Amino acid sequence: MADPSLFRLRVVFAKSGRLCQLSHLEIARTLERIVRRAQLPYAITQGFSPHMKISFGSALPVGVGGTREFFDLFLTSYVNAEAALKQLQQASPADLMPEQCFYVAASAPAASVAFPVSTYEALLSGPAGDVQLPETVAVVRKKKERVLQVAEYLAGPVKRAGNALRFSLEAKPTGSLRPDALMREALHGRSDVVLVSLTRVQQVDGDGKPVVS
Repeated sequence: MADPSLFRLRVVFAKSGRLCQLSHLEIARTLERIVRRAQLPYAITQGFSPHMKISFGSALPVGVGGTREFFDLFLTSYVNAEAALKQLQQASPADLMPEQCFYVAASAPAASVAFPVSTYEALLSGPAGDVQLPETVAVVRKKKERVLQVAEYLAGPVKRAGNALRFSLEAKPTGSLRPDALMREALHGRSDVVLVSLTRVQQVDGDGKPVVS
């Protein structure tokens, strides 16, 4: 249950450049160090192993960047959002830079599940016009192969413009389809075009409301 005495600060940041190669766990640890360097009054969890009370949005695969990533930081006292943003920016590397801070209700859905639909942009080495997403993607989880139906996870139409391919995937309670696995299958066997970069450009909740308008 959310603690109504705490202030829930949502921090929107960009994951780019060389830091796209960090895992979700490495990103989480780096963000915690940034908060400590920023000297914000973060809350501590109770129990046997106390740690910073912070929650993260849905994880990105290694190698995938994000322009609207976020985490929720619980504070023991109120800090002006603009002031908190400046302190975080001064403590952050350029490739993991906070861009916006604002407060959300303590009772709001957990950060990890609040925005189930993610939009990705794949930049290709050539025109995206004839690149088609596959009908199925085979994945191995816990040493067992599972075939995922792409249509079950695809949210909305696929858009193509020049060398860019844009698509949205919805995370389900039973699991999700990784965007890098989808693009790997879409380009399998092709030598004329390769994936240059893959970036999450937006996340929206069940009502279509984005992290940042």
